[in-house]
Amino acid sequence: MITQKMKYALKALLVLGDEAAKGQPEPLTIEEIARRSGTPKRFLEHILLEVRNAGVIASVRGRAGGYSLIKKPSDVSISELLRMIDGPIAPLPCLSRRAYQRCEDCADEASCRIRKVFAEMFWSYLVIIESLTLEDMLRSDAAAHQVLGA
Repeated sequence: MITQKMKYALKALLVLGDEAAKGQPEPLTIEEIARRSGTPKRFLEHILLEVRNAGVIASVRGRAGGYSLIKKPSDVSISELLRMIDGPIAPLPCLSRRAYQRCEDCADEASCRIRKVFAEMFWSYLVIIESLTLEDMLRSDAAAHQVLGA
């Protein structure tokens, strides 16, 4: 399950991605991003700072300032965003590639039935989540609007 913070980050990035698709987008203020994404401004500021520090978006100060997407949507990995915002994505610490920890109550990982079952599910999930990008989300959003006639 993703956190509300991650949902807010994705909603903001979708707004910035839509703006980037226009060709020469103007930076959007945090107020405008919050309005378009339906995200509370007070949470968005901290989230956008994290995303900016990761090199996905840029901020411009001043009257005409705001935020804009600086990476191509196809280069914005959803799994990397998940890890950055929510931390490790593995369901068990012993399955994490980047934050591995042996489970305290486990005598033998090789024979742990809990680990085996969750490993199968997690590897299937990883194949999908590792392939997703912001571009995929923007494309699926555009397709949904076409289907709904919006």
